[in-house]
Amino acid sequence: MPTVLKQGSYRVFFYASDRGEPAHVHVERENCMAKFWLKPLRLAHSGDFGRAEIRRIERILGDHQVELLEAWNDFFVD
Repeated sequence: MPTVLKQGSYRVFFYASDRGEPAHVHVERENCMAKFWLKPLRLAHSGDFGRAEIRRIERILGDHQVELLEAWNDFFVD
């Protein structure tokens, strides 16, 4: 499960078994985990994160969306 971004207490990653799904990432902090589709960027599953924290995570992912999509493509497409 490659980690593609660490920002503060958040770890952004995907599972090698995610190959058959559209581009997305999982975001983990302690015992919370959310899933976000990357194109377009939208929440798939919020886990135990609150609304304000989900918005914060969305901003982080939006700031890094291009590199996250590149990491997805490098891992699954190339």
